[in-house]
Amino acid sequence: MRMTDVFDTKGVLRLVQSIPSPNAEPFKMWLAQVGSERLDEIADPEKAILRGADFYRAKGYTEGWINQRLQTIEMRKELTDEWKARGVEKDKDYAILTNEMTKAWSGLTVKEYKAVKGLKKENLRDNMTNIELVLNMLAEVTTTAISKQVQPKTFDENKQVAKRGGNVAKNARVNIEEQLGESVISPLNAKDKTALEIQPSDKDE
Repeated sequence: MRMTDVFDTKGVLRLVQSIPSPNAEPFKMWLAQVGSERLDEIADPEKAILRGADFYRAKGYTEGWINQRLQTIEMRKELTDEWKARGVEKDKDYAILTNEMTKAWSGLTVKEYKAVKGLKKENLRDNMTNIELVLNMLAEVTTTAISKQVQPKTFDENKQVAKRGGNVAKNARVNIEEQLGESVISPLNAKDKTALEIQPSDKDE
């Protein structure tokens, strides 16, 4: 109803940097540290991976789950790089393609998947079991490979490729569920981090 001055995250950080008060110094020091770490990661991407592992470790995730999660991060980056190469630029378009792929392999939209796990704004992958992570990664790797082969030129063509990649992971999910006798789409979330690393013997126990 009236003009209002607002800041995005970048603007807020710039504002903090301009505050002359000594009370702002701790925050300025933190910004300098984060900036230094980011430059280090650009120069040596392995440092970003190690920092990511430390982040999850500090939150209480198991080593096995962390290793799996870090692999999914790399596969996700390869997929988004491929989408970018195919002309996908807007965040909402990335979200749409991710939704199509997720629904294809899991039978659920991202929103529905989060509801199963009792999530709101939390990252879905950070709340997946290791089996779910593997299937999601298979969908992403396959989508990337198909995209590189068929080289889609329109957004609708990218959507079809995402569905194809997701369907490959769906077939794997169905086979796994036939062997386990239960769904691998789990309500487990990061509230019980140790449970996310599902062991082959869990069902027998």
